[in-house]
Amino acid sequence: MEAPAPETGSKDLKALASLYSSYVWNRLFGSSPSPGGSGFLGKISGLYRRTARPRSRRRTSRLPLPLPSNSADRSVVLTEASRVYDVLEDIMAHILSYLHDIQKHLEFWQTRAEGSNGRKMYFMIFERGPLAFVDETVRLLQQSVAEGYSSQHLCRSASAHISERITILTYLRCSLASFLAEVYVEVDKRGEELVKSPEKSLPSLLVVMDGLFSKLEESIGSLPLHNQNNSSPDGSYSHRLAFHSLPKVIQEGSQWTDCEISDAINLIYQNIQKLESYLSFAVAKYKKPRKVTQYWISYTCGAVGFAACSMWLVRHSSLVGSSDINNWIREARDSTLSFFNDHVEQPLLSIRDELFETFRKRHESAMELEEVHLTSKSLHRMLKAFSEQTEGQKLPEDASDQQMLEIVMARYEKELMHPVKNLLSGELARALLIQVQKLKLDIETAMLELNQILRANEINFAILAALPAFFLSLILLMIMRAWLKQDTRAEGRGRVARLQRRLLLVEIEKRIMQYQNYIDQGLENDARCMYGLMLYSLDRLYLAVERHARATGEWPWLRQDIIDLAKPGLQTTYKFKVTSRMERMYDCLLPSPKRK
Repeated sequence: MEAPAPETGSKDLKALASLYSSYVWNRLFGSSPSPGGSGFLGKISGLYRRTARPRSRRRTSRLPLPLPSNSADRSVVLTEASRVYDVLEDIMAHILSYLHDIQKHLEFWQTRAEGSNGRKMYFMIFERGPLAFVDETVRLLQQSVAEGYSSQHLCRSASAHISERITILTYLRCSLASFLAEVYVEVDKRGEELVKSPEKSLPSLLVVMDGLFSKLEESIGSLPLHNQNNSSPDGSYSHRLAFHSLPKVIQEGSQWTDCEISDAINLIYQNIQKLESYLSFAVAKYKKPRKVTQYWISYTCGAVGFAACSMWLVRHSSLVGSSDINNWIREARDSTLSFFNDHVEQPLLSIRDELFETFRKRHESAMELEEVHLTSKSLHRMLKAFSEQTEGQKLPEDASDQQMLEIVMARYEKELMHPVKNLLSGELARALLIQVQKLKLDIETAMLELNQILRANEINFAILAALPAFFLSLILLMIMRAWLKQDTRAEGRGRVARLQRRLLLVEIEKRIMQYQNYIDQGLENDARCMYGLMLYSLDRLYLAVERHARATGEWPWLRQDIIDLAKPGLQTTYKFKVTSRMERMYDCLLPSPKRK
């Protein structure tokens, strides 16, 4: 193993001194310390383990370890075994988080690599920050003056820039995926032994973990990285990955004490910290630019516009003696209040009053109808009396007003032959009064019907007045809903999130097929890497569907299907049957209903 870096040498020496002092203490005073001494050393070791434990990662719900189902209850498992379970889960959690970060950066660069030459040139000049903009512009001008304008050099530079990052990130992803696959396979092999006889299987498992870290060190520790600050003369990256390793005497021991197991666990946590530190520096140069860096031109224009707007506001504010802003604020407030009063408050009050006044004015409508009935009865009696007097006989009871009105009109026409004489001594005046009564009845009937129509449409008029405010509120609600549901990740809700979950399932099927192809071709390293990437995809699916499956009650079955897909010994044909069932049966993985 290579020596650690100078800046971390003091910490490494302290850790090794603590490890060897504990080992010497146990060898000098026996492999089975006294209860008091064991408790004391256990407390110290536990305290150091807690201080050495890396910070918790972003997500807590992850793909579970391939342990037997009866090991779920940690209260019945020995203390040493439960510690090993914790450290294995931490290894899984950290590696999966590293893979997730690297995958995000890798997808960004792959998207840039698939773009056109013009898109790559635009990225090299405008999306890498102001310093890169100045450097690339100056270099482009110098080349144009020296060799003539040509975009080929810039295109080759952009392609090399993107290709380098894709190569490094792909190599890191494959190394971490292979490490994850080996850890998962080892835990799957020793799952039964860890539960039945942890005192025998724990030392061998810890030795295997130590060997896997050494293998990971050989894989990515010699990766040719470059320091951003160029601190070393040759520009190479001075921080090298060097994990701690268990002493040979401990590895060859047949019986491990509790303190030795705790120290080995502490060593694993220190290695995790070293890996995290190394990857944070290694990925820093090859990660995708931040949003501020990519859109620095837009932000700069926005800042300039904001500054210009601020100066314009100051010129119209009371700071320089102008009352324009106060007047605009007053006019805007008055317009807002007027709009609210005309299109919100008054229409709502009208609707409320109309709904309540409908019951209060019901008796008034009854009285108006009664007046019409009285006028109609009075006209009927007048027509009957006039007709009986004119005809000289009593009319039947079922005689209609229309028949009697014909008699009145016939007598009226006859009386008009001598209007002056009949007006004074005839029936002309009486016939005229009967027609006036008929006209009064017609007017009252028309007014009653018109009143009913207007009352029936008062609510409609109020609703029409409130429509502008209603549409404005609806638009604001739609904008707010779109803003709140803009989360398009697989964990979210909606059509896009459901599509992302189905694409995750497609990705898992592709990686299962690629894994089987590598196995058939005898490419063990590629198969191991693909198996680790499949575990990463399963972990993402596990997180994406958990909340939705718990809500629908499908989680126990879906969780078991995901665990079955992760099992290394399960046949590929059965895994494809599981994925087919998952996409057909579980609600959170079904296709979104098509919009009509």
